[in-house]
Amino acid sequence: MADEKGPGHSRRRERSRQAIFAATRDLVAEGPYEKVTVEAIAARAGVGKQTIYRRWPSKSSVVFAALLALSEEADGQPPALPDTGDLRADLSLVMRATVEEFADPSFDRLIRALTTEIANDAALAAEYREKLARPLAEAKEARLRSAQEAGQLDADADLGLVLEVLYAPLFQRWLHRSGPLSAAYADSLVDAALRAFGPRAGVKPPAGRTAG
Repeated sequence: MADEKGPGHSRRRERSRQAIFAATRDLVAEGPYEKVTVEAIAARAGVGKQTIYRRWPSKSSVVFAALLALSEEADGQPPALPDTGDLRADLSLVMRATVEEFADPSFDRLIRALTTEIANDAALAAEYREKLARPLAEAKEARLRSAQEAGQLDADADLGLVLEVLYAPLFQRWLHRSGPLSAAYADSLVDAALRAFGPRAGVKPPAGRTAG
């Protein structure tokens, strides 16, 4: 009798997992989200719906797993921000990448779907905080702490608040579709945060920068 837990089984399981994630992302991108079901995901992935339910209890958990897999596939490394010694440049790089991500239609649909689910599912919200939001926040705070130790941020600055000043306006603009998401807008958020939390002597942004 074949070993059901051998290498062949593991490969089939991984192929099935990737097919489910790809099907989930495709269906969410095609929309409308309300019509995305576990049955539809299973049919698109070519698996039985019980294969999905054995791993994930609901559609929302599959959607989150599909999103989480994207970050895992990127490089397989723990999250970390660049640290070149130039805080403004490093933050601008990260914020511009974030803006590009949120402006991408396929990612937009996926994260909007997940945001809707999190608002109505406390267990999913807790899983999101533990597996994605907290590791990212810790990586961002580590970079800010390095800048703080180098005298590039005020020694008394609340690093959590710095992150809120950077990201909350971006999320608000994205959520309400209230303005363009652009590199200039990303840079303006970095400049605002550095003006607010730079060394007491003040950190002035380069002339000519405007939100857009």
